[in-house]
Amino acid sequence: MALLQISEPGQSTAPHQHKLAVGIDLGTTNSLVATVRSGQSTVLVDSDGHALLPSVVRYLPDGSIDVGYSAQAAQSLDPQNTIVSAKRFMGRGLKDIDVSMQPYHFVETKSASGEMLQIETRAGIKSPVEISAEILKALKVRAEKSFGLAKNSLELVGVVITVPAYFDDAQRQATKDAARLAGLNVLRLLNEPTAAAVAYGLDNGVEGTYVIYDLGGGTFDISILKLSKGVFEVLATNGDSALGGDDFDRRLFCWVLEQSKCSPLNANDTRLLLTKSREAKEWLTDHPSAQITSVLSTGELVNVTLNTKQFNELTQTLVAKTLTPTKKALRDASLSIEDINGVVMVGGATRMPQIRLAVAEFFKQTPLTNLDPDKVVALGAAIQANTLAGNKNDADLLLLDVIPLSLGLETMGGLVEKVIPRNSTLPIARAQEFTTFKDGQTAMSIHVLQGERDLVTDCRSLAKFELRSIPPMVAGAARIRVTFTVDADGLLSVSALETSTNIEASIVVKPSYGLSEEQMLAMLQSSFGAAESDKNARMLGEAKVEAQSLILAIHAALQQDSHLLIETERKAIEAQLHTLEQLNQGQDADAIHQATEALNIATEAFAAKRMDASVSRALAGKNLDSLEI
Repeated sequence: MALLQISEPGQSTAPHQHKLAVGIDLGTTNSLVATVRSGQSTVLVDSDGHALLPSVVRYLPDGSIDVGYSAQAAQSLDPQNTIVSAKRFMGRGLKDIDVSMQPYHFVETKSASGEMLQIETRAGIKSPVEISAEILKALKVRAEKSFGLAKNSLELVGVVITVPAYFDDAQRQATKDAARLAGLNVLRLLNEPTAAAVAYGLDNGVEGTYVIYDLGGGTFDISILKLSKGVFEVLATNGDSALGGDDFDRRLFCWVLEQSKCSPLNANDTRLLLTKSREAKEWLTDHPSAQITSVLSTGELVNVTLNTKQFNELTQTLVAKTLTPTKKALRDASLSIEDINGVVMVGGATRMPQIRLAVAEFFKQTPLTNLDPDKVVALGAAIQANTLAGNKNDADLLLLDVIPLSLGLETMGGLVEKVIPRNSTLPIARAQEFTTFKDGQTAMSIHVLQGERDLVTDCRSLAKFELRSIPPMVAGAARIRVTFTVDADGLLSVSALETSTNIEASIVVKPSYGLSEEQMLAMLQSSFGAAESDKNARMLGEAKVEAQSLILAIHAALQQDSHLLIETERKAIEAQLHTLEQLNQGQDADAIHQATEALNIATEAFAAKRMDASVSRALAGKNLDSLEI
């Protein structure tokens, strides 16, 4: 008897060939794994029915590793070996974090590519990448058990892992490295707000312009997306990669210390009160007040009561910090509040009533919360993973994400030439031609930068490499095509090609750690507040480059043809040349420009004599009949 092969609409026509893929939300506080079953995305649970996996890793005395709820329960007993919120350390250096609020022993190692923050544990020195890999391994095991892979000799073909939209290159690369350590094949890194939009868009069939307000345990993202017939186009994104529910916990923790007037805390008591503060925050979501009671290792009793009004006052500045990037994203998208069709709330921290109230008041509408804010990102990632695994016969889902910060190159005068502006749609490849500055130049240094300012000193250096063996030519004759390529994961590669010889050099940008929160936001904030100074700095840089080019040319001309000048003419030119060289060491763009013009005028007669001499040399020994006209 023949068996009928039945498939879901839009799924593989051969059910036995359905490829298994999952979406993972690697969160600061909790992580989840989801998949698509019978056409519906669903979160996978553990043997106890838990959907959430606490993002906590503990290194035990016997050498084993504990991940999840049991590790979370031990965080106050063994704080230095129980790592929480490792995501906040991903792709960062020691200078990027505040160690005063952390119970860990941080160390910083140096490699050829830079510095990397690591944590000293009883199991040895561990990087945030290794710690995150343990969380991913636990989620992988959950998925394999749920699918019965070992029993059926099947395998997981790949995963989509979500990252904050405002993660930089280093943080994204660290996430991919963690997945590789966990034995996972990453199909794509997907921005968390985009994943949430996918879940909402496909589950509710909505179209229009939506704001994704994503406040998780450690990061905040705001993204504006246009949804239309399965196309998810990100119009603008902004955020704060060091703002989340953890900061509300710390604000409450500091208040508890002030109220109880405790003596300085050790690591165990610090973690204990941080845990109590988090529990109180969560309790206040549904209750008017919370009691925080603990006995410290010193025997001191902490017993304080906090009501909702007090908590709102303590954290109002944190709530306001989320609205500043929101306003910038609206401005970048050239939209007003009236243009927004809905606001999707994502992340566990959006359960706080003061957050929902602030968002409702700002956008003048009730935010959307009908999907669980803890699960919506994983659900969207699962839908994308199902598509990328090849289980869809048609391309009914198109994601158009954007790059959060501009990318460019250093040019003469310490200026930045932007090649890919921020909020450009990904993936993207863009080329721009540059040229040499000096006669006979055979090499060019390519300095890749990230940021919004006009000066190299105000932007973040990502990478440097050299293009060598350029044919010697006069200044400005060489054509160097520099191509920036950013893939769908937001990772960058740069190549430089000399077009006449096809000599090429390239680099995949993989920094060891990323931008600090202050650096990242300062790039955008200062670009709006320093437009006039940037304009003046650019004018100065351009004036200096023009002056230096003329200085080099005049020196070369004098060395070759000074015999064409009488003494007074030569001294007049040398005087103007000396004046320009002196001014070019200063900061007055107008003075440099005027001196450049004066030197041009002073050398006009010299230029004419050189031209005449050149023509005379060319015609020497020839008669009119021998010349071709």
